[in-house]
Amino acid sequence: MPGAQLSWSVHVAPSIPTEVADLPPDVPRRMWSPITATLITGERDAVLVDALMTAEQADRLADWVAASGMNLTTVFVTHGHGDHWFGLGTVLERFPGARAVATPAVVEQMKKQMAPEFVASFWDKRFPGQIPSRLVAAEPLADDRLELEGHDLVVVGLGHTDTDDTTCLHVPSIGLVVAGDAVYNDVHLYLAESPAEGRRAWLHALDTIAALEPEAVVAGHKNPDRPDDPKAIAETRRYIHDFEAVAERTTTTLDLYRGMLELHPGRVNQGALWGSARSAKG
Repeated sequence: MPGAQLSWSVHVAPSIPTEVADLPPDVPRRMWSPITATLITGERDAVLVDALMTAEQADRLADWVAASGMNLTTVFVTHGHGDHWFGLGTVLERFPGARAVATPAVVEQMKKQMAPEFVASFWDKRFPGQIPSRLVAAEPLADDRLELEGHDLVVVGLGHTDTDDTTCLHVPSIGLVVAGDAVYNDVHLYLAESPAEGRRAWLHALDTIAALEPEAVVAGHKNPDRPDDPKAIAETRRYIHDFEAVAERTTTTLDLYRGMLELHPGRVNQGALWGSARSAKG
């Protein structure tokens, strides 16, 4: 029998500067988008979804989880991008009774991200001295369900969103979807790994999430001032459609960038849009 009703809360690590030198004309420094981690709690136990990126972010996340007073049993990783799990080693050191899990495909993506040559060439160049020295991959899940005090937490495979082999976590008993990077909430999407075929796959992933009819959706990257409203699914879908349309009628990175800013002027982190436009136009 399930225990008491579950609850959840979201920790948002704010935007931090990167050392990327390729700048749009109206941005003095490239920033990294704000990142979320979600704690799903019962009466005693808790499951954490994603574990952030830098050593400082991971320390603050561990403090936040500890302040909840809950017994952390599991850390679930939604996808392979290092900014959502490089803090895993720090969290597990603070909560040695917890285990870290992900789908087998996500675990393989994690291994690619944590390869020393990739960390050195990509992550350390962007965040020198900030990436944890100890990177730990998750264990592969044998099935598609976690359990928290008798409640099912269902792992839903989404395929390609802003990278390959992504997943979300559905908690049917409270109508929650922790969407990872399948959904962005008032933050410019990272589309650098999503050419036209990838964008079509991402739209299909959004249909999969919408079919769950969630009452709340936690985006992997969100404006901390925004609620976790399911309308972010449709907003993410609209952004992808807009990018498709503007990309088709423009020829340069700058034109694509400016065209998207006209349609989405208030979203967080214009630098992410510049990177997406650069990838689409060269």
